[in-house]
Amino acid sequence: MLETLKALADPCRLRLTAILLSGEFTVQELTRIMGMGQSRVSRHLKILAEAGVLTVKRQGTWSYFRVGDGVSFFATIRTALERELPALPERTRDLAAVAAVLEERRRRSQEFFDRHAREWDDLARTLLPVPEYRQRLLDLVPEGVAVLEIGTGTGGLLTELAANCSKVIGVDHSPAMLEEARRRLASNSVNGIELRLGEMTHLPLPDSSVGCVVANMVLHHAADPAVVLIEIHRVLAPGGVLLLADLARHEREAAREQLADQWLGFEEAELQFWLKLAGFASVNVEQIAAVAGQETVLLVRGKTDDLNKLQ
Repeated sequence: MLETLKALADPCRLRLTAILLSGEFTVQELTRIMGMGQSRVSRHLKILAEAGVLTVKRQGTWSYFRVGDGVSFFATIRTALERELPALPERTRDLAAVAAVLEERRRRSQEFFDRHAREWDDLARTLLPVPEYRQRLLDLVPEGVAVLEIGTGTGGLLTELAANCSKVIGVDHSPAMLEEARRRLASNSVNGIELRLGEMTHLPLPDSSVGCVVANMVLHHAADPAVVLIEIHRVLAPGGVLLLADLARHEREAAREQLADQWLGFEEAELQFWLKLAGFASVNVEQIAAVAGQETVLLVRGKTDDLNKLQ
């Protein structure tokens, strides 16, 4: 208890903790948000980490700091602390700086996909090969429901989704990607699929409007994956299903530059934690094992509470 209180007693460390309660950030990003030198920020992070207030997630050569949950005393006071955060003198400025950093992550991703839309399918297959999991993903899609695919890219999955679903909507943040998807659908004479421009964190759909959301290899491009999962939960109807296929943790650092990856895959535990936090009632994770030269895929099925349970 004493160590935690000492760590939080410094105004800069309290600011850092408040910032990290809103997401995971690297030292470089935190220096921008705080407006301080790297050595000073690193020293404060070290003290908070040693006290157990923060933990560090290594992603290749990058390290992301986040608020930890291993200290029971901090977990006890966390809710009360969060209620008082608006009173911090720098709070408004810090939140604006956090938003700017997340926007920069998003902008870099969109610019990349706009540039590489036409060669994206070959690029992804060549640079980051994965085992065949597509049919397993499609088998899990419930029949006869409205389906939303987020990060639809060039539309490679849309036609197969439409085969057994009442309605299919594809959303992507890249106009160039959506144009490639339109070309693909037109060349295959596929009608009745709706394409929309939008962000994963602000989906262009009303609450509880679809029965299934498919997120195929897109979450590792998200600036803030936890926020994306909350937004997905919002648009799912009661009893709705999220089907998420993404990379397990890997060490291919080059994927950041070559494929605009924000994250080098995920741990099962963190995906389960984020999904529970988002409000999903049940979560199942299946591993599709890799062979030589490939990366393991995590296939996640999350379900919202059905209407009977909510009543």
